[in-house]
Amino acid sequence: MARLRSILRLGLAVPIVLSLTTSLGTLPTPASATPRAEPAAQAEDAHPLAYVVNTKTDRHTIAEVKQAIAAAGGTIVVTYDGIGVIVVHSANPDFGKRLRAVRGVQSAGATRTAPLNTAGTNDKGAVRYLSEAEAARIARASGDGTEPLEAEQWDLRAIGADKAATINPGSRNVTVAVIDTGVDDTHPDLAPNFSPSQSANCASGKADTTYGSWRPVDPDYFHGTHVAGTIAAARNGIGVAGVAPGVRVSGITVSQPTPRQLIYAESVVCAFVFAADHGVQITNNSYYVDPWQYNCLDDPDQKAIVDAVNRAQLYAQRKGTLNVAGAGNANHDLASNAFTDGGSPNDSTPASRTVDPHRCWDLPAQLPGVVAVSATDARNTKSYYSNYGLGVIDVAAPGGDQYVASDTPSGSGGILSTMPNNQYGYEQGTSMATPHAAGVAALLKSAHPDATPEQLQALLKAQADNPGCPADPYDWNGDGVVDATCAGGKRVNGFYGFGIVNALRAVE
Repeated sequence: MARLRSILRLGLAVPIVLSLTTSLGTLPTPASATPRAEPAAQAEDAHPLAYVVNTKTDRHTIAEVKQAIAAAGGTIVVTYDGIGVIVVHSANPDFGKRLRAVRGVQSAGATRTAPLNTAGTNDKGAVRYLSEAEAARIARASGDGTEPLEAEQWDLRAIGADKAATINPGSRNVTVAVIDTGVDDTHPDLAPNFSPSQSANCASGKADTTYGSWRPVDPDYFHGTHVAGTIAAARNGIGVAGVAPGVRVSGITVSQPTPRQLIYAESVVCAFVFAADHGVQITNNSYYVDPWQYNCLDDPDQKAIVDAVNRAQLYAQRKGTLNVAGAGNANHDLASNAFTDGGSPNDSTPASRTVDPHRCWDLPAQLPGVVAVSATDARNTKSYYSNYGLGVIDVAAPGGDQYVASDTPSGSGGILSTMPNNQYGYEQGTSMATPHAAGVAALLKSAHPDATPEQLQALLKAQADNPGCPADPYDWNGDGVVDATCAGGKRVNGFYGFGIVNALRAVE
């Protein structure tokens, strides 16, 4: 079950891999949020937690807060002066409470509920990779001028990406950073477009740019590699094609090096700042920030998480980066008054709670300026697992659905893309929808290089195709129970936002 929970939170509604919002922090004014090196960490207690301490950005305040952190038993990991975020480890159970009382501290809280350690279970569900025989059969079905496995990529055809590639495959001056579990840049479909200088490992909350640090720790950390292929797999006659096969892709690892692959706030803060400071134009965020599926503003720890991540993503926007994120896979109406979150915190003992999505946010999808993406299936309808919500969803994109067959040689309703160790596999989820939207955004940025993140988001919405709310009640499994209600009209609605992204229209 640990493996299944990990898959669900990363955006894979069901593993079908075949053999193969308002700112809480002040927008930073300094030109850079590059972290300053800190003294070597002191010896820590056996059971420390990680914290984010969010302060005013003037040097005097930060210096005073650092003194208070030391006095409260905290060890500073890294300081992002430009956005006023300090990442701290402390074994003091009252650390957060003490820091919240310090002058100049605007929020502070633990980013996890389990003690810091590197242990984890070995419960790793089996993955079945695409066999040579299956690949050969698909290759025979692919036409001339296409990639050998492209006959399986119904998703490219659904958004016109196959035709768009013949007009404008994207610019080498545009980079999409995959903030995820790591990217295997040695894959032959990814190597031609990979950008090492814009890649790093941010799992600790502090960027490690050692060559290869961005790679997954083992093949089970396949999520980021799959996402990267959907965005920018090269058209090189080897395997699959990406939505924007001419742009560059980088990898910023944010998952913990344990089998559960959890992604904490300090890692995401590091990733947004690193991407912005290294000239990344678009980030892909196919995850939610652990351990809370929804971070509630009335909880001091969760409020601090929202504040820290929001400061970092706003900084990235200010530096010219568009952030694109998956809306989640719980089939929740993010515009409703309330629903049940039964999976938080996912790093210790989950407990069922009722949350108000107007005050409890899916991070980073519900933060202001972030493009929230829902998922569609091979029929261009909402995937059964996808979250939705009028005024929350910005656009939709193919994410797959194992219960809806496609017109491909295998009939699979999943999304085929790259996997570590030169493999290929199918997955589904808003995790898979997000890179389709990010890929189209990259094509738009290629066509409009001077577009700001705000203008780019407007263009992404303007070129989308909206099928409108379904005429019949949404009953995906045919059991007579309405599983979701689509609010809105033809132009904007809760299932598709402004519509399903359209790569061909983006380049025409």
